[in-house]
Amino acid sequence: MSAKLISPELRPVYDKVLAGQRVTDDEALQLYATHDLNGLGVIASIVRERKNGNIATYIHNQYINYANVCILSCQFCAFGAKKREPHAFEMSIEQIVEKAREGLKNGITEIHMVGGLHPTLPPEWYLELVRSLRALDPKFFVKAFTAVEVRHLATRIFKKPIRETLELLREAGLCAITGGGAEIFEQSVRDQVCRGKENAEEWWEVHRTWHQMGMRSTSTMLYGHIETAAQRVDHLRRLRTWQDETGGFTGFVPFAFEASGARKDSVLTKIRHATAFEQLKTLAISRIYLDNFDHITGYWVSMGLPLAQQALNYGVDDLHGTIMEEKIFHMAGATTPQQQTCAALDKVIREAGREPMQRDTWYRRIDSTWEKPAAAADSELAVA
Repeated sequence: MSAKLISPELRPVYDKVLAGQRVTDDEALQLYATHDLNGLGVIASIVRERKNGNIATYIHNQYINYANVCILSCQFCAFGAKKREPHAFEMSIEQIVEKAREGLKNGITEIHMVGGLHPTLPPEWYLELVRSLRALDPKFFVKAFTAVEVRHLATRIFKKPIRETLELLREAGLCAITGGGAEIFEQSVRDQVCRGKENAEEWWEVHRTWHQMGMRSTSTMLYGHIETAAQRVDHLRRLRTWQDETGGFTGFVPFAFEASGARKDSVLTKIRHATAFEQLKTLAISRIYLDNFDHITGYWVSMGLPLAQQALNYGVDDLHGTIMEEKIFHMAGATTPQQQTCAALDKVIREAGREPMQRDTWYRRIDSTWEKPAAAADSELAVA
């Protein structure tokens, strides 16, 4: 699309981004009000290309949810369970390690692992879990635990300060923490969708401490429920401010709320799922606004792979990973596949005109797949 066709309402932001200037909160709200989706895509693509050129990445990873037993009862969550509920589950360390071992045989470079706030697992269980996973391969990245899990471990399980708890986990082999639990930072929203979960500053305290230790993490936003556009922008503003402080966030991963997974007595069950238009708009605005983030990830588990492919034209430069086994979104009602092959991700990236590359947990590029013959990729996809 020619920049000359950008609507007049977007022209000031277009000129500002072209000049490398920071977009304000009011301008971000104006972007949310526009219906010029393609214009947003053009502006977001300027930022994407400036930061990442024509490359789009993914990671060959595997999700493991070690347990869904949780002391919280978040209104939007179908994953968490009390210990005696029928859908409650816990995995042993041996089961988790065996899953990771099988994943390594298939070439994964990362285990992405989160769970509920389990009330009784002892400190040594978590340390032994991380040690056992890293022992499989010293180059293997263990990315685990949300900020709320870390706070739970520090205050209720390890009974130590957050930094000391994180240091123990890092010594055991933890390489990165996850961005989950951010939801929407505005407290009035949190009181309605995840009452009892850590607040925005508590979420940030965990990430800031981890960054101050020289480590990296991702950040997220769960949108498309009761929040307003202004509250989304507030969420982005906090992330941008915090990134100015530490520079420790590797990427931003927004994903849409799955209403069918809300607790049955919650008004959240009546919320319509975010449209494709709304999802692409949110990704584009995130890319335009978060000028100090290098990467915006299109989470295909939430979006579906066809829409994630389209998102590569709306500021996205990363399609997350192969996943292998995802439970949280699928227990909430997602109907997307639970995994993708490297070949499938290569294919959709190539079809979008981008150069596919594998990355590691910290978004560092490790393998270009541009030269892989399409026929071989398609054949691998057919048998997957």
